Order: sequence, then structure tokens, then C-alpha cells
Amino acid sequence: MTEKASVSLVYECVRCGAKVSTEDLEMRGGGIKCTVCGYRVLKKIRPPVVKRVPVK
Repeated sequence: MTEKASVSLVYECVRCGAKVSTEDLEMRGGGIKCTVCGYRVLKKIRPPVVKRVPVK
């Protein structure tokens, strides 16, 4: 049995700008839909950490 990560993904609604977590989406049936306005277009928010790749 696998355990889920404690940090969940957060999405932002394109229409109203509400922040929606994956736990909220799973509680409402697992569909991709804004919990505030019902719009079906969400974008994934990038983490504030900058990934650095070493140059060889």
C-alpha cells in the first residue's frame, strides 16, 4: 500500500483565480472543476523554488 505525499498539488482557476487543491477535487468526485465558479480550466501553480541544472 503506497502512501500519498503530504504536500498536495495546488491548481488555480483561469476564470476566477481561486486556489483549488487536489484534496478538494478528490472530495468532490475527482473531476477537474473549480470549487468556486465551476469552470473546467485549471492551471497548475509552479513552486517558488528555482531548479538549477549544472552545466558540464
